[in-house]
Amino acid sequence: MTTRGPSRKEVIIPMAKHIAELIVNSAHIHIANINKYLRNSKSDIVADFIQSTNNGIVITTNKPANDLNLSTIEKYLKSIQNVDLDSIKSPCLPKSKSYMKIIGLPYKINQDVISPDFIEGVLKETHLFKGVVLASKLHIIKASPKSDMAVVWVDIWDSQSGSLAKNIINRHFNIGRFITTVKGTNMNPGVPQCKNCWKWGHSTLSCRSHISRCAKCYGAHITKHHREKAWCCMENKKANRSATKEGEPCPHIFKCMNCKGNHQADSYSCPYWHNHFNHEWHSRKQQELFRK
Repeated sequence: MTTRGPSRKEVIIPMAKHIAELIVNSAHIHIANINKYLRNSKSDIVADFIQSTNNGIVITTNKPANDLNLSTIEKYLKSIQNVDLDSIKSPCLPKSKSYMKIIGLPYKINQDVISPDFIEGVLKETHLFKGVVLASKLHIIKASPKSDMAVVWVDIWDSQSGSLAKNIINRHFNIGRFITTVKGTNMNPGVPQCKNCWKWGHSTLSCRSHISRCAKCYGAHITKHHREKAWCCMENKKANRSATKEGEPCPHIFKCMNCKGNHQADSYSCPYWHNHFNHEWHSRKQQELFRK
């Protein structure tokens, strides 16, 4: 249920998503300024790089930071102009991860599939999760392929003893009118899909591709730049094709680089996704039967 956690050579700073994007877009400038603040405080650690997460940013350092280092980094971040101070939480060192699941919730509410953002919003208002920081984006699947009930996988930062999870597991709370239950579980055994090259079998951080690929057209650009960079959306006078109008989504047929189907590489309709989903679901079922 609880792992030992990642390297302590990281500093986690929870913050609003738009602030995190602002900082990451000028990461080289902020790394230089953070190191300047650290040197002025007589610190012997060095910040190497910044990366974004679902809940803020992570700063990787050459050695574990202490409380003085954390307060120095926080002091710099809150000195950045045009930044809402309330949107930046206090930096902390990595902790262990605890893995839980929420059960007792329909997969659809009012004919709409429940979304991770909706559940995350509920958790923020629930007393059980007060002070709890999510370690990754919530993952929602059906309890079984033919079920109409959902399982919400929740990963949180915790102590090595799993003290936060122990206070939450087997407790009940409302999501709308439904009474749900939190259960402990093992970490996700599923096969990862890289968000850089969109191939299965390795994580984004371990990807060896030198360029990022688009999940829609597999072009040499990140997915959010598809509209501006993709050949299918650009004007082509020889083919008598006009450019897709600004602000409109791409109307063209996509081709998955994994199965060659007419969908994005990260589409839930992809046979590759279903194969790995079934592997994950059966692995979880086997683990639960073993525990029983």
